[in-house]
Amino acid sequence: MAEETWHELEVVPNKYRDRDYNVNISIPEFTCVCPRTGLPDFATIVINYVPDKYIVELKSLKYYILNYRNLGIFHEEVANRILEDIKRIVKPRKIEVTGDFHPRGGIQTVVTARWPE
Repeated sequence: MAEETWHELEVVPNKYRDRDYNVNISIPEFTCVCPRTGLPDFATIVINYVPDKYIVELKSLKYYILNYRNLGIFHEEVANRILEDIKRIVKPRKIEVTGDFHPRGGIQTVVTARWPE
């Protein structure tokens, strides 16, 4: 079996670095796998950030999000891991990532991670 490549995020220069503005990205078809049951989890991921030198390149974001499709990961880790990866690569002034997971077994989870807090 071939090893899958983890797609990294890419950036492009922010031409409006002299001002604060908000970038809001919604990903309504996010999927991952429950690490306990192996069942699929579905969510809407919302990324809201104020860029500094760079903005995230959206095609790379799409492929980055596909990395999670078969990954066994808890909901809390999803939001925090996406935040940490964007923070590390895009280096925004501030960022908030929300994972709104569809109910399963009568429980719905919404996880919001912010930086700075």
